[in-house]
Amino acid sequence: MLSIEVSYLRKRYGDLKAVDGISFTVNQGEVFGLLGPNGAGKTTTIEIMEGLRERDGGDVKVLGFDPWKTGYELHKKIGVIAQEFTFFEKTTPREAIIYYADLFNVKIDPDEILKEVLLSESAKVNFDSLSGGQKQKTGLALSLVNSPELLFLDEPTTGLDPNARRAIWEVIRGLKAKGKTIILTTHYLDEAQQLADRVAIMDHGHIVAMGTTEEIIQQHGSGERLEIHGSEKLADYIKANTELQVDYNKAKGEITIPLKKKIDSLAALAAAEQSGLEWGDIQTRQDSLDDVFVKLVNEPASEQGEAASEEKISKKRRP
Repeated sequence: MLSIEVSYLRKRYGDLKAVDGISFTVNQGEVFGLLGPNGAGKTTTIEIMEGLRERDGGDVKVLGFDPWKTGYELHKKIGVIAQEFTFFEKTTPREAIIYYADLFNVKIDPDEILKEVLLSESAKVNFDSLSGGQKQKTGLALSLVNSPELLFLDEPTTGLDPNARRAIWEVIRGLKAKGKTIILTTHYLDEAQQLADRVAIMDHGHIVAMGTTEEIIQQHGSGERLEIHGSEKLADYIKANTELQVDYNKAKGEITIPLKKKIDSLAALAAAEQSGLEWGDIQTRQDSLDDVFVKLVNEPASEQGEAASEEKISKKRRP
């Protein structure tokens, strides 16, 4: 069963094609990662699915609803946590949950929700005294007040230390185990590999790759390769005395040899030994999701979230 269906979605801000005919589906109970550099179109896509922004073209169904036409009904069934969540400074997580429950007119046990997001011990601590990770957990708790079927998590671990990030990961895994469908935007590629069942990589309004992280690496990666720290002279010797493809990075002093067969590494090492030249560290490695991301979008994953950047473009370009 599908929770989200997006077909040929388009959104333009003046001359800028923020989203240019993308299509994808999200299965019920799936964690779907949406990745891409700043300005790729992720935030616009998310806002359209949340019913916060009108599309120019294409079809969007979220839990069976058109998000723009039936936003109120949809919002009863979804939960949203924004990047770097904030709340009233002198309100405790428990009080915040009760406040949200009143807004949604639902009866819930705040202590059960606090337990679900691993925040019971900080239930009565004022928001301004919470750590970054505890503040994000509070945001997650509030997104669960209406018992949503679908969660939108926008950069939920941005700015958190490694321990806090992993604590949020455990909460997300727990929510998935309970059958929640989750849309996750993140600029941490290891986070996508750890949490997402499938990912879509966006660039300049297009989806440039989609599938499991393993499928994307297999389809777009360079395969296994041998890396030797050595001189250009050594690289030339190996190339001249084998049938291997040999690349040399002068800045790194690194020789790279794609391994098409298992015997290729033995041939390269034998040639290096016969050369009589000095060489240093040697390793075999495969492309990571980070390597593939850089190749597909031609830039490293950003250290900052993109929401603010894309919103700035939206406001500037909006007719």
